[in-house]
Amino acid sequence: MNDTTKRSILRWIHLVFTIPILGYIYGEASEVQQYASAVRFIFVPVIVLSGFWMYSGAVFAVLGVAVWLGAYLLSGVGAAILSQVALFIAWKIWLLIRARHSPVQQQ
Repeated sequence: MNDTTKRSILRWIHLVFTIPILGYIYGEASEVQQYASAVRFIFVPVIVLSGFWMYSGAVFAVLGVAVWLGAYLLSGVGAAILSQVALFIAWKIWLLIRARHSPVQQQ
């Protein structure tokens, strides 16, 4: 499977799994309580997984979901969001370090 096809599939997964979250956000509070755990533990992790996978690859995507779920279960949604910010910062630092250590190509 080429990268274009993989990216298209991940984009559609990302979009389709967003629909239940929109229903959860904008639905009646009395009706959406039964969907809360599915949104927290299925739909959001799948969206995080597909988004990270499109952005930076499969390894980072699995790591992002693991960090999200671990932080959410241990400390709540605030810690989970902060963990994603920290993960992005660590990934950018890793990219900068890798770029500095790669040999410079001269033309």
